[in-house]
Amino acid sequence: MSATIELAAITVDCEDPGPMAAFYQAAADGELVREDADSAWVKIAGTLWIFRRVEDYVASSWPSHDVPLQIHMEFYVDDIDAAEEKLTGFGATTAEYQPGRAGGLVVMLDPAGHPFCICSRG
Repeated sequence: MSATIELAAITVDCEDPGPMAAFYQAAADGELVREDADSAWVKIAGTLWIFRRVEDYVASSWPSHDVPLQIHMEFYVDDIDAAEEKLTGFGATTAEYQPGRAGGLVVMLDPAGHPFCICSRG
């Protein structure tokens, strides 16, 4: 018997699963594999991402901790400025607070307000 652990899925709470799935599908070249009124599932680089409707969803208030982070991702990109522009076109916004922009890291917010970072490779 093997003790291998394989990540099956990442579940992300949000107010509206459809736009979240569309955003991550476009941003990361994912494949929409299921969608209903309460969830949308996208396969990204072999991992299933499940966007789940939560009533009375409240986005993180990061960098304040009044409403904590619910999830945080970091993505490598080859060109920070081009990636920021592309992701903004898909519905992301650039966070006001930028603790590491000079060091090759940009904090963005997805359509549900979850912060994520794009980072220069290397």
